[in-house]
Amino acid sequence: MIIPVILSGGSGTRLWPLSRKLYPKQLLDLTGNESLLQATANRGCGIKGAGNPIIVCNESHRFIVAEQLREINLHPDTIFLEPEGRNSAPAIAVSAFRVYAENPDGLLLVMPSDHVFKDSAAFYAAVEDGVASAENGDFVLFGIVPTSPETGYGYVRHGDASDANNVLSVKEFVEKPDYKTAQTYLDSGEYFWNSGVFLFKAQVFLDKLKELEPELYEACSLAVEKAHVDLDFVRLHEASFISCPAKSVDYAVMERVTNRVVVSLDSGWSDIGSWDSLMREFPDDENGNVLVGDVVTEGVTNSFLHSSGRIIGVVGMDNVVVVETDDAVLVADRKKTQDVKKLVEALSKAGREEVSVHRKVYRPWGSYERIDSGGRFQVKRIVVKPDGILSSQMHYHRAEHWVVVKGTAIVLIGEKEMMLNEDQSTYIPIGVKHRLTNPGKIDLELIEVQTGSYLGEDDISRFDDVYGRSKEMPKS
Repeated sequence: MIIPVILSGGSGTRLWPLSRKLYPKQLLDLTGNESLLQATANRGCGIKGAGNPIIVCNESHRFIVAEQLREINLHPDTIFLEPEGRNSAPAIAVSAFRVYAENPDGLLLVMPSDHVFKDSAAFYAAVEDGVASAENGDFVLFGIVPTSPETGYGYVRHGDASDANNVLSVKEFVEKPDYKTAQTYLDSGEYFWNSGVFLFKAQVFLDKLKELEPELYEACSLAVEKAHVDLDFVRLHEASFISCPAKSVDYAVMERVTNRVVVSLDSGWSDIGSWDSLMREFPDDENGNVLVGDVVTEGVTNSFLHSSGRIIGVVGMDNVVVVETDDAVLVADRKKTQDVKKLVEALSKAGREEVSVHRKVYRPWGSYERIDSGGRFQVKRIVVKPDGILSSQMHYHRAEHWVVVKGTAIVLIGEKEMMLNEDQSTYIPIGVKHRLTNPGKIDLELIEVQTGSYLGEDDISRFDDVYGRSKEMPKS
């Protein structure tokens, strides 16, 4: 059996401002009618003989990940929660321990959650080509046939074909090259892009990891052994996992083993690593532009213009990227879109919340959206899903006014419970315990007006929470 292992980490920097720390690119619908995570999960489960997938994600993303999988009716074997990102080798290791417990000879198909494969049939064929090698104990990686001299990808130099069809030996891994070197790689025909997709036996991987990275192996073993179930998730043991060395699977294993092969894969692949690379996923118009959303241009060429809501007007520009969200606008030279990460680092150092969240923030019970704010007030639009329940909580520095605009609410303030219908309102004083529930069959929508000396999200004490957040840091 092949178990898809989907790595859903990410810091939300390269596609800012659409992507954020708490809403990275794999959770976004960038190219179709599903998020990159959903597309990856569907692709993995479409493989012949595939079992239910294992997802490894940051605990801050867990409810969004679970909801997106529910939307496509996919039931994962396990959703591992990382208390802190430690790169790909530890994430794969905990998944390998999980598979090994059921079947040591089970195959792991490791897939990043934020890649695009336009030709799924070619992907399935490549996986099938690699199965025999993996079953024989080889480490199989999938090399993308390069179409241009890309400097943002790692490369794999391949050797001669083995006895199996489409399976080649691996001579070496090479780092991201400069443009001139990348062009020589392309011209030689001896190199693939490293896709980050791998296939191998659970036992083979763990045996080699124990030999090459014993500290990493032991830390991940303890993280799984001491893990505990929390609702639909498995929380890895925090101290054990954080003690694990942060290493990529390439550095920890793949570059150091000899029993490795590469399968050629030509399937319209992209890692969507920048706005410029995302632009290539869309057809351009007669001026070489890609326009998404409400965009008006005059004398604009070779540009990517993306509106999430407000109209964008651009005049007399060439080779630029303009991306609008409700709280930020990015303007960049297409040749410099890899440097967006540096911009986000500067914003992070300045303490800007736009690095982490959008104005609309998703929660397990629904969402809230910031509408307006001032020195001592903030206005939010809150949406609570049917049967959604907010935690029992209290604020030390702010009072709240709630006005129901749609649906029905059950509100508990102190010891008093009341039901509010549309156009009805209530007031929660500072320091009073309260809770909000949607007992109805439709979304509950209300306007919340906060007033007080401090309005940060961390002004909260949770007393009881059906989603298991009571012991967390407030902002998660």
